Amino acid sequence: MARIAGIDLPRNKRGEIGLTYIFGIGRVTAQRILDFANVHYDKKVQDWNDDEQALIREAISKIKTEGELRSEVQLNIKRLMDIGCYRGIRHRAGLPLRGQSTKNNSRTRKGKRKTVANKKKVTK
Repeated sequence: MARIAGIDLPRNKRGEIGLTYIFGIGRVTAQRILDFANVHYDKKVQDWNDDEQALIREAISKIKTEGELRSEVQLNIKRLMDIGCYRGIRHRAGLPLRGQSTKNNSRTRKGKRKTVANKKKVTK
């Protein structure tokens, strides 16, 4: 099993897909890394030899990934919340940030429904 950047890559996946299991590496970045290491995209992770793994590790070490990237993202969100800009306020309230409608959708961001009781009508 290939362990790169603290992540166990799935053995039976293609290299291009396997590298995307690392936070901060998408398909295009994975292709660039494999080009740098002269590894074909379709070659499975279990078929990588030690030299190829070393070159892949070297290429990934130049990119900000995993813990370092996660902490940077969290610091950016905290900065937005501290300065009180629109996006920061939306983060604080747990609402969508990018102009999505919140009347019917955005359940993922808002969480489980919280029922609000109706006011009782006054009878005369």
